[in-house]
Amino acid sequence: MISDTEISGSPSAGHKVVGVEGVCKGFGKGHNRLEVLKNVNLEALTGEILMLVGPSGCGKTTLLSVIAGTLRVEAGEVVVFGEPLHRMPPAALTRFRSNHIGFIFQQFNLIPTISAAENVAVPLLIQGLPASKAVARARDMLAHVGIGDRWKERPNKLSGGEQQRVAIARALVHEPPLVICDEPTAALDAHNGEIVLELFRNVARSPDRAVIIVTHDNRIFSYADRIARMDDGEIIEVTHQDHPSAPHFVHEREHLITHP
Repeated sequence: MISDTEISGSPSAGHKVVGVEGVCKGFGKGHNRLEVLKNVNLEALTGEILMLVGPSGCGKTTLLSVIAGTLRVEAGEVVVFGEPLHRMPPAALTRFRSNHIGFIFQQFNLIPTISAAENVAVPLLIQGLPASKAVARARDMLAHVGIGDRWKERPNKLSGGEQQRVAIARALVHEPPLVICDEPTAALDAHNGEIVLELFRNVARSPDRAVIIVTHDNRIFSYADRIARMDDGEIIEVTHQDHPSAPHFVHEREHLITHP
């Protein structure tokens, strides 16, 4: 059952920017077919961080890819900023994503032959910004995520956590109204996780922007305005979280005491 809070959303949230209705998606054929999404309904609102949580293999990343337009649905509707992604031609969909969506991939997907700054600059280059200005803005964004001094390095010279922050900077540099993240803090320690979550929080507090995060990392649950729980390809519950005090990145020693 989905709670009533799915409808009302966060008190700080605004209008609907993502609407997923009756979405189904499977892979394979015949006896090998696997139904991954089963009649999924979900909304994302401006001014909020929405987290998708649930066990591995329940469909979270597939749903995220559907919302980002990198996977086509087999049934149902996916509307983002009023545009029906499920009916959009491929070229138009690519243009729409470049202008509206920042996607942080779990595997980073960095280009190995160019520097960190050049990787971050890619969305700006796609939008037509001159290379010198794109790299300058990329360096600023890398400084915001705490690795401004590593801007010349290629990905193979960076640690996993540094690569993750490059991927996060790339997703944020062109200021997309929708930021979609797949396990963005998995390789980060508490200090750098706090830096990243505060960035996401600032993005989400804009009246015309939203953040959706798929995560297993319960250290960051307090940053969510709403949490959508998935199991076996379905949304089973959507709950709202009040924030009487500022959210914080929970350290491992706190888990041993509180088990959130």
